[in-house]
Parts: sequence; structure tokens; C-alpha cells
Amino acid sequence: MSIVSALKPAWLQGYDPRWVMPDVIAGVTLSAIAIPEVMGYTSISQTPIVTGLYTVIFPTMLFVLLGSSRMLVVGADSATAALLSAGLTGAAIAGVTPGSQQWLAYTSVVALFCGLLLVIARVFRLGFLGNFLSASVLIGFLTGVGVQVLTGQIPSMLGVPKGTGNWFEQQWTMITSIPDANPTTVAFAVGSLIIIFGFKKFLPKVPGALVAVVGSIIVSAAIDAQADGVDVVGAVQGGFPPIGLPEGITLSDVTNNLAALIGIAFSCFVLIIAQSAATSRSFAMKHGQKVDINRDIVGLSGANFAAGLSGTFVVNGSPTKTQILEEVKGRSQLANLTMSLVVLLFTLFFTSLLTDMPKAVLGAIVFVIGYDLVDIAGLKGVLRINKAEFGIAVVTAVVVCAVGVEQGIILAIVVSILDIIRRQYSPKDYVVTFDKGEPEYLPMKPGVESAPGLIIFRYDAELFYANVNRYVDDVQRLIESAPQPVEWLVVDVSSRDSVDYSAGKALLGLLDYLDARKITVVLARVDEGIRATLSTFGIDRRIGPDHIFGNLVDAYNAYMARPQDATKS
Repeated sequence: MSIVSALKPAWLQGYDPRWVMPDVIAGVTLSAIAIPEVMGYTSISQTPIVTGLYTVIFPTMLFVLLGSSRMLVVGADSATAALLSAGLTGAAIAGVTPGSQQWLAYTSVVALFCGLLLVIARVFRLGFLGNFLSASVLIGFLTGVGVQVLTGQIPSMLGVPKGTGNWFEQQWTMITSIPDANPTTVAFAVGSLIIIFGFKKFLPKVPGALVAVVGSIIVSAAIDAQADGVDVVGAVQGGFPPIGLPEGITLSDVTNNLAALIGIAFSCFVLIIAQSAATSRSFAMKHGQKVDINRDIVGLSGANFAAGLSGTFVVNGSPTKTQILEEVKGRSQLANLTMSLVVLLFTLFFTSLLTDMPKAVLGAIVFVIGYDLVDIAGLKGVLRINKAEFGIAVVTAVVVCAVGVEQGIILAIVVSILDIIRRQYSPKDYVVTFDKGEPEYLPMKPGVESAPGLIIFRYDAELFYANVNRYVDDVQRLIESAPQPVEWLVVDVSSRDSVDYSAGKALLGLLDYLDARKITVVLARVDEGIRATLSTFGIDRRIGPDHIFGNLVDAYNAYMARPQDATKS
């Protein structure tokens, strides 16, 4: 492979030149939506407004060059911004306040650590860690983030100070401050919400947020809203994004707070992998494409390094912006590259236009972003399929709101891992019967048999130290409760390919139990992988080659053809 082909972006493979103009148009359209949206995210990350614009310049460009996904849009994201802000607030670093240069520097350091963790994940193939956030838990987590985000914007939409303390205390402060709301501020917020929701419903192809921003700036300047007590954005730093290490803190500041910063970065890292991988896969499958998650991890790593070295905060694959890109007929990362260039031009030459924009308008934009994160349809779907998973999703959402976003992501990971353990410890197990030559799987319960004197048992999980004793207990329960004395026990081993040391020892004990009862043990659906594993424990030799079959039908037929007076082969 030549150097040129190795450096060629993966999404360019099979690129059709006819897509160029639609991609460019889609990129310009996406930039019109992204500019107000990423500025809004800065009210969550509590960083200067211009840093939101920075997230879709060099970070997006790096993903374009290094990533695999044709559609994934990388930039600021509400969930990671909320994690970042909550983590830094919880770290309570001395002398660092939200919105300060030091605060911004720490957010950039976290982005660099995220980039490093993503490199490690790629080198050691740890991308599977993102799979520890189940879909139901992720729905609950993002719903909780959505509620926290939208409620967090209400004070700025009312023109009252944001309360302190936990989520409930903040809501109480907001409610008791309603009489002090600034009518003009409220008018800007309500007007923006009407425009955004109205355009979304009646003119979905027109970016309502951009219309709200432009309209509010014109009205604010015309009536001198600031003189009426309306908080406005004020002067926004323009020019080229700052390139280099974060400024305002020293290396000793970082090392003194290393544990807290790595903890925040790890929380963001898990969410980045889970959310980006799910988004990449979803849109790739829609278009019949294959996505290389490992290469996307490299792209996300480069994007976060770029964020940390260009004066901004953690970036992530954005499901909402990716969905928008599809809706505006974007076909590839060329659209995202176009978006980055448009945002760069805006940052270089037009940020002065934002001076008169009311902060209530930004609050309204972020309120809508939070509203869209509240996935009622997803929660209903989980409830319909599995009430236990619905309960977990709701608990996760409540913890995110009531305790905090960082604690919510930790709970989400822990709950997902516990769910994996629960499924492995207590999987579905079956007794297989035959009707007209076809196998039927009956849920295991005492008194069930496959045929007189025969039990065909299937256990849908790998065997390991935590569940093997339960497996043995289930087998013994079936044998003890069988209507007739069991002659053959056929074990369907297709659901496993490995057995750990503890499980192997327990299986040898089970063979002793079955030998003492003169029960013939048979293995069915055995492949070379499980045969090799069993061989290490000598289990295959104890059973004998005559009692190992490639499928259930052969095992069943062998039992039916056995000598009727045989009790042990």
C-alpha cells in the first residue's frame, strides 16, 4: 500500500463525483444549523461563546481526515458538555470559576486526556467498553441530561439568577424568582421558542434557530434591549482559533488535579465511544455501508486532540447533527468539511454581529436541545419490551437530575455491567423436545423431559465461575424431578466456546454425580472450539467420542436407537 493511499480518508473510497455539489450545499445548510447550536452548548460547558464555534472547525476537520464514517458529524455535544461542566464543578479546583480562562483551560486539558484515552482504546482494542452502556440505560441517561439541560436554561430565559445547590434547590430558586422575571427577556425567549418549534413543524428545511438568532439581534439592536435590562452576549472574540497548549494554567496545576481530570475524561470517553459508535453504525446500516469503528476511534481521538490544542472543549459524534446532515441530503464528510470552512469564515469575520444577541435566545436554543434529548418514545419502547429495563432507565434519568451527570454516567456503566452479569448468571435455559422430527425449546422447569428417560438441556450462556453452580443445580433439579429415571443427559453446548477453570472443575464434579446415577452424558452441537476447551479438562475423554454429536437430531436419534436394556454405554 502506498503512503498516499494509506493517508487517503476512508470515506473517499467509492466517492461519486456527482455528490460534490449536494455535499457542499448540505454543508452550508448544516453550518446554518450548527452555528447557533454549538454556541448554545457553551452555556452548558460554561465556556466563552466562541469556543462552541471552535468545536466544529479543527476537531471536525481532523475527524474528516482520520475517521471512517461517511456521515458522522463531530463537534460539541450536550451530553459531554454537561458531563464536563458537572465534573469540573464537582472537582472544586481552588480559584477556578465557570467562564474563566482557567476553567476553559481545564476543559481543553480534559479534551486532550479524552484524545489520549481514545488512542489507548484503539491500541488495546478497548472500543468494546462503549458497549457497557446498554441502549435502555443510554436512553435514561440522555433523558436525564435533557431534563437537566432544559431546566438549567429557564433562569436565563426569565432573566433571573441561576440558583445554587442540587437540582431540586435550583428549581426552587427558579420558581421563587418568577415574580422578578424581566418581561422583555421572557418575550425574547418565548418568541425564540415559537420560531424554533414553528419552523420545525411547518418549515422543517429552514433552520428555525438561525432565524431566531438573526431576528433577535435585529430587534435587540433596534429597541436597545440591553438598556431594558436584557442580558446580551456582548463582544465575542473573533479571529483564528488559538493554536497551542491550554493557557492560564501550569503543568503543576494539571498534576495536582490529575485524578479528577482523568475521571472526568474517562466519563466523557465512555460516552463518546458509546454514542459515536451507535450513531456511526445506525447511519451506515441505513445506507448499506460498512463502518470501521476502530478507525472512527482514531478520528475521534484526533478530533479531541484538535479541540484541546485549539482553545475549546471535548467533542463527540453528534446524533442530532448527523440526522440533520442526512435530512439535507449530505452524502459524505465533504459536507462536514464545508461546514467547518463556513464556520471558520464566520469566526474570522462575522462574530461582531453577535454583540446584541440576547442570552435568553441562546437559552431557548439550548432548551430545545434538552427537550429533544428527552426520549419519551424511547422510554415507551423500553417499557413495552422490558419493564425491568424501563425501571433502570428511569432510575438513571432521576440520578442524573437529582444527583448529577457525572454520577449518572457512573451509575449507567455500573448498572449495565450488573445487567450483563445478571444475564450470564441467570440466563434462559430450556429442555429440548422433538415434534415430528423438529426440535422445540421448552422453558426449563421441574418435571419436564425430552422423551421417557431422556433430557436434552440447553443453557444460553457461557459457563464461568459465577454461574456454573447454578448450571449444576439446574441439571440436578431436572434429573431429580424427571417423571422417569433418566438414562441419557444430552447437553447442547452451542451457546458457549470457553469454560474457565472454576467451571471446568464443577463440570468434572457433575460428571461424577451423573456416573454415580449411571446416566450417560452426551454432547451435541459441538464445534472445534468447545471441543478443544473441554479437552483441556479431560471431559471429552470421559464422555467418549461415541457420545459427541454435531447436532441435536443425531443425538436424539442415537438415544431412540439405543439397546432398550442399556443403562450405561
